[in-house]
Amino acid sequence: MSGRKNLVVTLGFVLSASFIASAFAVMLMSCHGSRLQYNLLNTVCGEIVKREPEAGQIISVVLKEYTGGNADGTVGCSFLSELGYHSSDFLNADYRFYALCVMAGFLAGALLLVAAFLYRNKAEAARIQALAEYLEQVNMGKAVILSSTGEDLFSQLEDEIYKTVTSLYQTKDAAVQARNNFAQNLSNIAHQIKTPITAISLSVQAMKSKYDIKHPEQIQKQLLRLTHLEESLLVLSRLDAGTLAFQKKEIDVFTVLVLAADNLQELLIKYGVSVDIPELGEMAVTADLDWTMEAVINLMKNCMEHCAGGMIHCSYEQNPLYTEILICDEGQGFAREDIPHLFERFYRGQNASEGGIGIGLALAKEIIERQNGTIRAKNMPAGGACFEIRFYSH
Repeated sequence: MSGRKNLVVTLGFVLSASFIASAFAVMLMSCHGSRLQYNLLNTVCGEIVKREPEAGQIISVVLKEYTGGNADGTVGCSFLSELGYHSSDFLNADYRFYALCVMAGFLAGALLLVAAFLYRNKAEAARIQALAEYLEQVNMGKAVILSSTGEDLFSQLEDEIYKTVTSLYQTKDAAVQARNNFAQNLSNIAHQIKTPITAISLSVQAMKSKYDIKHPEQIQKQLLRLTHLEESLLVLSRLDAGTLAFQKKEIDVFTVLVLAADNLQELLIKYGVSVDIPELGEMAVTADLDWTMEAVINLMKNCMEHCAGGMIHCSYEQNPLYTEILICDEGQGFAREDIPHLFERFYRGQNASEGGIGIGLALAKEIIERQNGTIRAKNMPAGGACFEIRFYSH
């Protein structure tokens, strides 16, 4: 309920309580007044009887006529009590007026209390009905923003309902997006698997008709491609499920870069590419050595495939906020339209190498981001592609 409605209900309860309290006060004052009258008359009549004993009979008759009571004319120290009179016998028409006031006040207070109670119940019922209709709209998928109409317990409930509904919508959107991504990934996986399987099938058919040394080599090449796809998909699925545990500890950046280049030595020689890794002093990041090296290998491999005969340049620097690693090549750089999609799974840009499956950069991004890092791709002003990695300290 709003503040104005709360004020009305509160005022109703206060007034009803005031009426009831006033009625009881009038009743108590009336009883007290009758008691005072009784004591006064008792004292006066007692003194008269003491001085004039024969007046007792007269007083009894008079009191009997006044009150309509049943006096027996006996005189004692408590004259009126012995005659059978009580304080209530001396309540006159004023007492009836007081009684009417008491009844009227009590009735007015009771009616006002009931009216306030019914008003409050009606207001609460209206609020509950509004919330019920809102939840019904939520179930039908037609819910709008829930606006609070006041500051009370119901407004708190409205806030919690709105938070819950918002969270449910976000969860639903995330689930729909995950389902779409899953379907897209399945389509991409099927496409990636189809290519080597087709090549293997053609090679086997050619071998049946005529043996050629090139066919087993082609089969071996495609099998390696399938193996790499299988391993990459397994790692990505573990990352998605959160079951891949990183053994984080302080590792030296120079060591990571050197180990990554050593693992690519054979391919670097094949492509005629060299790697420049300067020693810029000891700089450490908190990360998993093996998986961080895996990410760097994928980045270096991408650079290597686009700068055959050239050089890969590595640099790194550190500040209080983050440690930055740059891995750049001397190739043609990225196509501008490819840059926003380079780290998407199975995306292959315009200058993608033959036989690639478009999963290496996506895997590198997942590994780095799950270790409090970021990665982005850009083109260098002088030409060439560059990957910028940042590991944040906090």
